[in-house]
This record gives sequence, C-alpha cells and structure tokens, in this order.
Amino acid sequence: MFFERPESGECAILVHVDLADEADQENPRELEELALSAGADPVDFLTGSRAQPSPKFFLGSGKLDELRQMVQLHQAEVVIFNHALSPGQERNIEREIQCRVLDRTGLILDIFAQRARTHEGKLQVELAQLEHMSTRLIRGWTHLERQKGGIGLRGPGETQLETDRRLLRARIKSIHTRLAKVRRQREQGRRARQRAEIPTLSLVGYTNAGKSTLFNRITESEVYAADQLFATLDPTLRRIDVADVGPAILADTVGFIRHLPHKLVESFRATLQETIDATLLLHVIDCFDEERQGHIEQVEEVLHEIGASEVPVLQVFNKLDRMGDQPPRIDRNDQGEPVRVWVSAVTGAGLDLLAQAISERLADDIFQDTITIHPHEGQLRAQLYAHNAVVNEQFDENGCMLLDVRLQRKDMLQLLSRLGVNPKRFMSVEVN
Repeated sequence: MFFERPESGECAILVHVDLADEADQENPRELEELALSAGADPVDFLTGSRAQPSPKFFLGSGKLDELRQMVQLHQAEVVIFNHALSPGQERNIEREIQCRVLDRTGLILDIFAQRARTHEGKLQVELAQLEHMSTRLIRGWTHLERQKGGIGLRGPGETQLETDRRLLRARIKSIHTRLAKVRRQREQGRRARQRAEIPTLSLVGYTNAGKSTLFNRITESEVYAADQLFATLDPTLRRIDVADVGPAILADTVGFIRHLPHKLVESFRATLQETIDATLLLHVIDCFDEERQGHIEQVEEVLHEIGASEVPVLQVFNKLDRMGDQPPRIDRNDQGEPVRVWVSAVTGAGLDLLAQAISERLADDIFQDTITIHPHEGQLRAQLYAHNAVVNEQFDENGCMLLDVRLQRKDMLQLLSRLGVNPKRFMSVEVN
C-alpha cells in the first residue's frame, strides 16, 4: 500500500532456524505448505541452528552470506522466514540481500488476503494487515525526511511518514466501526437462535484437517474445500436436523495454526464468536498426521485464547481412509459419553456414528416412554408426529392409542403446556 519495494514473485527461498531457547519449535514442512498455499514456488531451503537469534539480522553472518548467494543463484524474488521477525530485522536483511523478506506472520496474512471472499472477511484481513504494517511503515519512506519547502510546496509540517501513519490510523478506525456493525448483526442472529433454543455446532481444528469436506458431507453443501492450508476463511452456517434434538446450526470456521498471529485472532473475533457461543465444538483432527498431538494442543491453546475453552468438545478424528482397514468407531469416557468419533469425510465412513454421538451429546435429557392417548386427543397425537417423536404406535381394545414416544423433555413439556395437557399425566418426574 505505502511501500516502494521490489514486487514479490513466485520464486521463493525458505528459511528455518532451530533456536535452542525456543521450546515450541516451528515445523519446516508446515512452512513449505504455507508457501505453496500462498502461490509461491520454493526453490531452496536454508536451515540452521542458533542459541538465540541475532538482534540485527536474526541469522548469523555466515548464514546471511549463504542466503545472499542463494538469492543470486536462483534469482529469487522473495525470502520467507519461518519465524516472527522484528521490523528492524526485516529491513536489515532486505538491505543486505537486496530481496523482499517476509516473515511467518506476513505470509499467513497474505494467504488470508487471497482467501477472503465476503465483505466481512476482507475487512478483517485488511485490519490485520494494516495493524501489522503500522510498525513497518518507515522502511518504505527512508528517502523522504520532510515534505518539500518553497513557494507552493510547503506542507503542514508533517513528514511523509507521519502523514501515512495518520491516514493509516483513520483507516483502522473506520474498519473497526464497520466490523462493530457486523458483530451487532451477528449477535442479533445468535440471540434469535438462542430464543428459539436452536443449538449451534461449530467445526474447529487445525488448518487442513478436513473441516470443509466434513461440512459438505453433513450438510450436502458445496463449500470450497482443497488440500491446502486455510482453504476456508469466511464462516459458513447451515441448518441440519439432529435426531432427538431437532434443528441445529452447523458452522464451518477458519482453521487454526501454530502461533496464529495475535493481530489475526483479534481481527477475526467477530468470526470466531460463532465458536465462543457454540453449544458443542466438533474438533476435527487429521488422525493420519504424525503431528496430530501437537496440533490438538495448538487448537486448545487458541480456544483458550479466544475464551472458548469451557465449551463442550467432541473430537472428530478425520481421514480414517488413510489408516488402512481401521473401522469407524465411537470412543466413550467412563460415564459412557461419546468423546471421540473416527470417520472419513471423503468416503463418508462413520458419519452415522458421528450423527449418533452428536445426538447423544446434545440430547442429554430425553423423555422416552409409552403413553396412552384417548381417541378424542387427536391433536396431541398429530403434534407428537409433527415433532418426529413417535417411535411406534399400537391400539388397545378400547380404541386408545399406545404411543412409544422419544423426545427431549423440555420439548415434551412445551408441547403439553401448549395443548393444555397436565404434564403429570404422562411424566412421573416432578414438574415445576
């Protein structure tokens, strides 16, 4: 936006350094996947190890020379670091190697900018980019100290940098205002669902775990799904029917990643609110990924950061088709509650078990009994059928109907109250 730099290209050199004082190391393979998702063509990979990063160049002098030679050899147009660089480090490295430098945060922001489709998504990405850029403005204007003087050329006394910062702050303020309006609109929709007591299921998980493919299978939708990081950015909501529960809302959300930039988490808070306010989180996990335990921990860390750590979770171990002949199954805790379901979103294997597990987790208070309805109570019978609550029906010698009923207790109470029927006639529990 405000930068005068070499234009970025597809030819990229990737840089990963193992730091001795960094307990949670980044994954070099993940950097390559991120670069490919951004449209880059990685031609070389510089690796090394240090006790701690150099304050000036992040790399040591030897590795910096090696990187310069790689850039010249491949005519690279961008160098991507698998780390968060300070503005000064980015500027110093660019000056030394004469090539554009991008850190991990900048790379993720670029991918998000490519994926955004909705107006809200584009606003959120722009906000994150501007806040990231605000600390890096100076590099684009080192040749402009003050606005030119002279007759007809005098400015207000601001440096070009000060002018750009003021414009940038104004744009950030404008985006915050527009996103606040989006949040209010989303909040109205959530309150309407809460009043109607419609539960919300939110798909969460590490990026590329198969959330959108699973979403399409469950809802018979055509949400964009691809074998790449951050294929989904904009949230999508669909209505589904859950046995013993009735209608529910299923939300497909943006994937998480190791060290998800804080600016991105803040910018996407309106989107992530669907996760925070969910009735049940479906944590989709790539069961074939050797890093799956680390990915689970990273997702739980982000959920804690956004305030969703207390929302009930059902783990969905996806991509079972890559595990050979392992059959779908439900894993339960000591109380018999479903905690994990093994499925394949690609083949559809285990989706019936997933539906069963969701129903069990949501329908925690079910009325199930055989009730007797007299011939003149046809309206009650019709309403029970309308709620799909009748499992079986028989008639006795007096013409009374014997209905095997299965329905959520609160729905049964509401139905009887609406028809003016005393609930104690059918329900043995104490009714308030």
